[in-house]
Amino acid sequence: MTTPTSPPNRKDGCRAIMGDKWAILIVSDLGAGPRRFTELKRGIGGISQRMLTVTLRSLERDGLVTRTVHNVMPPNISYGLTPMGRSLLEAATPLLEWGNGHLPRINAARAAYDDRSATAR
Repeated sequence: MTTPTSPPNRKDGCRAIMGDKWAILIVSDLGAGPRRFTELKRGIGGISQRMLTVTLRSLERDGLVTRTVHNVMPPNISYGLTPMGRSLLEAATPLLEWGNGHLPRINAARAAYDDRSATAR
């Protein structure tokens, strides 16, 4: 933790934006435009309603996401990226592309590791 007089270090910035595994997935999903909560939940497989709520609040608090309440019945709430959120997405896109491009090799490495671990037991 930094104090107001100490400069932040690299780890502080990383924790601020990558505090949980869902944040970058939400930012990535919002890159296509504003989404309602249910659209986000459907688009991000495996995230619970509670975790989506917690992560959206955190991203809003950090200034990366906006929450807009539309005055209709029933109330409609949408989430979108702020300019800072868009700049995060731009910075993270090469990492996301790398992950997608290497996913078959990552899955093969995991399977080989799991096989070796199972054999060692």
